[in-house]
Amino acid sequence: QVQLVESGGGLVQAGGSLRLSCAASGRTFSTNTMGWFRQAPGKERDFVAGITIPWGSANIVYGVSVQGRFTISRDNAKNTVYLQMNSLKPEDTAVYYCAASPTLRVFTTSNAYSYWSQGTQVTVSS
Repeated sequence: QVQLVESGGGLVQAGGSLRLSCAASGRTFSTNTMGWFRQAPGKERDFVAGITIPWGSANIVYGVSVQGRFTISRDNAKNTVYLQMNSLKPEDTAVYYCAASPTLRVFTTSNAYSYWSQGTQVTVSS
């Protein structure tokens, strides 16, 4: 089994920054790919970013709405993935989830991921 422990999130004004962290434990060989999703009330769960571990530098994918503002990164020694969120907008407000998959490629659909974090609230005020 895989456990994903997420931290970060909170309240921030528009234009501000937040950094989310997600640490994987257990059968970490099932976490070759890790991704971030978000879901706002009444909306679908949308793909934010994904990175392949290993080969993360060769396969990093961002959702169109966050390109140029968000950065996904990894710390292999800690089995941890990060999401640096800059230039935040009110429309970024959502519950953010970390997810893991044994695949060696990043997929943008939630059904490709087997393990999920508890989610953390990100609220961007105007």
